[in-house]
Amino acid sequence: MGPNSFKDKPFWTDTLQMPAGNSAGPLPEKVDVAVIGAGFTGLSAARTLAQRRVRVAVLEAETIGWGASSRNGGMVLTGLKLSVEELRQKYGDAAARRMFGASVDSIDCVERIVKDENIACDFERCGHLEVAWKKSHFDRFCRSAKILEKEFNYHIEVVPQYALGLEIGSEIFYGGVVDHLSAGVNPARYVSGLARAAQRAGAQIHDRCRVEKIERLASEAGGKPFRLTTSRGALIASEVFVATGGYTTRATPAIKKRVIPIGSFIIVTEPLSDELAARASPRNRMIYDSKNFLWYWRLTPDRRMLFGGRAAFFPETSRTIRRSAEILRDAMLQTYPYLQQIKTEYAWGGTLDVTFDVLPHAGTIDGMHYAIGYAGHGVAMATYLGQKMAEQITGSRDANPFSDVPLPSAPLGIYTGTPWFLPLAGAYYKMRDWLS
Repeated sequence: MGPNSFKDKPFWTDTLQMPAGNSAGPLPEKVDVAVIGAGFTGLSAARTLAQRRVRVAVLEAETIGWGASSRNGGMVLTGLKLSVEELRQKYGDAAARRMFGASVDSIDCVERIVKDENIACDFERCGHLEVAWKKSHFDRFCRSAKILEKEFNYHIEVVPQYALGLEIGSEIFYGGVVDHLSAGVNPARYVSGLARAAQRAGAQIHDRCRVEKIERLASEAGGKPFRLTTSRGALIASEVFVATGGYTTRATPAIKKRVIPIGSFIIVTEPLSDELAARASPRNRMIYDSKNFLWYWRLTPDRRMLFGGRAAFFPETSRTIRRSAEILRDAMLQTYPYLQQIKTEYAWGGTLDVTFDVLPHAGTIDGMHYAIGYAGHGVAMATYLGQKMAEQITGSRDANPFSDVPLPSAPLGIYTGTPWFLPLAGAYYKMRDWLS
């Protein structure tokens, strides 16, 4: 596969025309809430705020949905990056139940928005399949399934190796587990619909408007509003909600030093025949494996194979995209040797946000509200936490299960926002996969 044989852009963005924001007009002088970032988190928050008659302006450095919200695999998944075993060990039974329950509720949240706003985004409750890379990983699946059944009153289907052919046309895995509540979506169509819904509710979206500086001001009327200096002028906001994920900048240093931007990469093939598609994924699941350095894949609505993963930890550049496309194609063919003759038509990269405890977080820091740290589970959780934080900003009770978990920074202050240690982290997780 030559380096120029694919489009260097997200496949999803070729399936729609994104809505336009205000990219040239003047900014309002003052708003109730300034939302930084026009992805799932920010747009979900803006929609809820505007529905509650709050004057809200969304400030986006690029264009609507430009970041992870249009670059992901479109998997709307239950669960978190940490397993239920790890959640119980670290945070106790009650907190673990709340966190896992939020992941299930987050999919309901997306489904309600899609239905209420009539968003044509191919949302489907097709379920997800996690496949075991090693026998020990399948044993872990069985333990987690028992914990979920007994302690969480939640059922997932364990699929032993001999029955795995009913779920996936590959023979390299040691079994799997299916959660039927997970879904698939065209993420670009979804974020586009979310933006239009926020605009209909009254939110202003200002794209090409990079926030450069945020200052806290004294006010004669009491309170301490914020002055946001942007590439297109300044505005005053009573509240600020930071929804920048893996693209967080030094405009919010306290958040930047607590979130690690990690590159994730995806290839998409030409459309498969009906026969090949049915062979590769008989149940049309969202699929991912059990490695730390994981692969994930699915069929798109038009039967292309989408295959992604942590091919490189550093964020996307033309070089990392080319190299990652080669790595991902090799991994796809290791999984499905019979796709050898199928061409790769798209390859791209994006940046996801991971915190030091690998959990999502939403709360307040330096007087500003935020929601970050989805670690690859962002389609649903970003929507959910954006909505929950908007409700909290407007006076509703705190229904955020992550608010009691402190947002950690790096030990010994060794990280200030530049992820110099990513090659070491990549090597560490590859070693863990080999030893597990």
